[in-house]
Amino acid sequence: MGSDGYFTREVYGNYPALWRMKQTQPPRHRVIVYVTSEGKQPIVVLVRIDETRSGNAWCLMMGFCACNLGYGCTPQMTTSCIEIIEDIEDLITSQDITPKERYSNKKSVTVRARKKHNGLIIPKVDEPGDHIFLKSIIPGTQTIYLKTWGCAHNNSDSEYMAGQLAAYGYKLTDDKKIADLWLLNSCTVKNPAEDHFRNEIEAGQKQGKLVVVAGCVPQGAPKTDFLRGLSVVGVQQIDRVVEVVEETLKGHTVRLFGQKKDGRRKAGGASLLLPKVRKNPLIEIIPINTGCLNQCTYCKTKHARGELGSYPPDQIVQRARQSFEEGVCELWLTSEDTGTYGRDIGTNLPELLWQLVEVIPDGCMMRVGMTNPPYILEHLEEMAHILSHPRVFSFLHVPVQSGSDAVLTDMKREYNCSDFQRVVDFLTDRVPGVTIATDIICGFPTETEEDFQETLRLCHKNKFPSLFINQFYPRPGTPAARMPRIPTQEVKKRTKELFELFQSYLPYQYKVGEIQKVLVTELSYDKKHYVGHNKFYEQVLVPLQAELLGKMVTVQITSSHKHCMMGEPVNEALWVSPGLSSPLPPGQVSGATNLRFKTQAMDSQVPFSLVPFTCIFVLLAVLARF
Repeated sequence: MGSDGYFTREVYGNYPALWRMKQTQPPRHRVIVYVTSEGKQPIVVLVRIDETRSGNAWCLMMGFCACNLGYGCTPQMTTSCIEIIEDIEDLITSQDITPKERYSNKKSVTVRARKKHNGLIIPKVDEPGDHIFLKSIIPGTQTIYLKTWGCAHNNSDSEYMAGQLAAYGYKLTDDKKIADLWLLNSCTVKNPAEDHFRNEIEAGQKQGKLVVVAGCVPQGAPKTDFLRGLSVVGVQQIDRVVEVVEETLKGHTVRLFGQKKDGRRKAGGASLLLPKVRKNPLIEIIPINTGCLNQCTYCKTKHARGELGSYPPDQIVQRARQSFEEGVCELWLTSEDTGTYGRDIGTNLPELLWQLVEVIPDGCMMRVGMTNPPYILEHLEEMAHILSHPRVFSFLHVPVQSGSDAVLTDMKREYNCSDFQRVVDFLTDRVPGVTIATDIICGFPTETEEDFQETLRLCHKNKFPSLFINQFYPRPGTPAARMPRIPTQEVKKRTKELFELFQSYLPYQYKVGEIQKVLVTELSYDKKHYVGHNKFYEQVLVPLQAELLGKMVTVQITSSHKHCMMGEPVNEALWVSPGLSSPLPPGQVSGATNLRFKTQAMDSQVPFSLVPFTCIFVLLAVLARF
């Protein structure tokens, strides 16, 4: 609080009106009065603060029509003002948890047994990572470390969880040593990612940190030994991360795995309109659906994300529109399979993309995420038109996994190599310069040497500029894990041979000397350059000059490497800042509104106009006890 008696507090729509705020020396009784406006009507908000023994203040907020305090309302405002204060239950929004839900959630909470020791009641310590809690826990005052493994969908989930925690008052940090709790969001695609996840859990427990886990590993295998005793946020329960963190800080174990339902069908997940903290303020990641329609024999992600569940188009478009208003200039659409979008709700991917194109500002760009061949074949004509649009990257990630039809059958991929090649040929012909990225799995259990040679021929024919090469990993619980494995040395040999083929050609060498427009949005891995992408989503490294970030810059390609090109900015007059506004500062919650509060002591004379609200303060004081 500043010496002028004002302080700023961030308020988020659709969030509880009960605020907890820590102050060093709060007065015993204080009322906070401020005037703000939502839309066109002025609203007066009164806040009662009661001091607690620990020196913390409980703040409760109530909104009233400004005319009750002499600020005045126009006749047009009266109806809307009355609607705001018509009922005290208006303090509870439709998205808040109902009492019935709160009581039903108790079955998901494991309360640790307590016993007396030297007159003190302490938790029973019987597992690694257990803690002794001897002081009160004030929710929203702790520091949280959040780490993410895996795909863009996982990164989006982490951004939403970070946003909710920050909105509630928790401080986010990149320094794991100072954090009170570690929130670890996992990936189950490959063994190494799960191994890193397990090692991080063990490291946190050894350091005495509280650990909450999320993502596909606990969702797909909740009974795994190294997850025993840990709180879990399920992949469709990320909107309840604050509850899980609160209970974990109290010493309880909470495990939430349920699926969201829209009537009888599976929903896409938690609302896309939740607050979030973007990892990159210039890039918005929107998951358009979750799960998939395949039953691939090697895939563990299906166990976690389940069947297809699509978000309504209007919710996706609304999220995109809000993002651009907050300074975002690059939009990523992600899911386990974007090509399947809408099949469960009576729409399809091209229809969604055309709606999104209409809200993308000039100079901003959209990237379409990964799609499997079977679900894009029927939309090839429409997809060619969309990928040719000036505000859409001419880029598509279509994983083939193998060049052998026999192996694809054993993988249950539901397409053959000719289907994949048809996608590549059609888009290459209709979208000049298009980038097709793909994936290969080396060493699938039934892959013969001839099968592998067919894969080599496919890759040699197409010379993919982006080729993701993976060794086969037997994921527990999948059909492929029960198949006899190819010797490890043979798998490594095939992986090396394919990698050498990939390294044998330079996809960008012919572009040296070209003049290109690139959208600069990221910092390079070595932190020596900024990273931009041209129309074909090819990486172009530009000088580390702050004025380039977030702009569509004209560059001349000066050299090329295997994975990128080097660009020198030219024609500064042609540079464009496509964002509708300045991007949010790093760490700021999407959707936040700053308000200013003025305080006055309760022992001063209270204006007569406040007297009618005394009973409301009493009621709010009672609510603070719950």
